[in-house]
Amino acid sequence: MNQPLLNAWHPDEVDVVLQRVEEAEVDEMWSYVGKKREPRWLWHAIDHRSGHVLAYVLGRRKDEVLLKLKALLEPFGITRYYTDYWGAYTRHLAAEEHHPGKRNTQQIERKHLTLRTRIKRLTRKTICFSRSIQMHDIVIGLFINRYEFGLAV
Repeated sequence: MNQPLLNAWHPDEVDVVLQRVEEAEVDEMWSYVGKKREPRWLWHAIDHRSGHVLAYVLGRRKDEVLLKLKALLEPFGITRYYTDYWGAYTRHLAAEEHHPGKRNTQQIERKHLTLRTRIKRLTRKTICFSRSIQMHDIVIGLFINRYEFGLAV
């Protein structure tokens, strides 16, 4: 959910319909701004059943960014999270909800490959990169809003 975009629209122009999502895949994806020593991470969650993006956050690879994503996911009522073994997930997801492993994160890893193919700024070895955090986040956000949420922004 793109909260800044929702805030920019008049409430009469927006219909928000949230479906209950039982299972979600959550992962982070590395990129950089300016130089590789300044990493930037795309954190996102997809519906495990349909593969649709539920929410995303851009930031560092820190626990507070995961907590922002988790807050965006709360309205969906997710009861099972599939992740990799990174420590922030273990620290901030309840043990009965958290199911780490590679078997159930294949869809989100496939989504990473699609993003890297379509957005050259996310490719690891390229001459196309963002020079500012603002432009980096705008380009990725516009792509996700257009192709995942169907918003022609």
